[in-house]
Amino acid sequence: MTGSDYELLDSQLRALLDDESDALASASNFVALLYNAMDDVNWLGLYVLRGNELVLGPFQGQPACMRIKLGDGVCGTAASMRRTQRVADVHEFPGHIVCDANSRSELVVPLIVKEELVGVLDIDSPSLARFSETDQLGIENLCATFCRQQSSRERFI
Repeated sequence: MTGSDYELLDSQLRALLDDESDALASASNFVALLYNAMDDVNWLGLYVLRGNELVLGPFQGQPACMRIKLGDGVCGTAASMRRTQRVADVHEFPGHIVCDANSRSELVVPLIVKEELVGVLDIDSPSLARFSETDQLGIENLCATFCRQQSSRERFI
């Protein structure tokens, strides 16, 4: 996808989220929009921070790991470091958690609302090095849009 593709997705996301008061409905549409817009992705979803672990939230794809401890795998690392993880080959990532044996690369973006970590967006692909810097920046911007919409809520999902 190009930068302009991500700008269009951002406009679509804003239209979906505008005036929606239900956090779960917003999160579900966010995930569905991204999953259906991206090629060569076999899993896309949210993990929500609950205490010291990430708990599976809305997603598209095969059944997934339901709980991930902070610091474990790509998702737990992104959450504990509060920094996006773009992994070209998940088999090279120390401590990678295999939820789907078909996944080869992964992009995980921390979700920050009111300066607090609330979860992560996780995207898997069956192809090596699927995610580019353009993808990373575009997805980070979409996550920021989603998190701004969530900032008026007392609790994320």
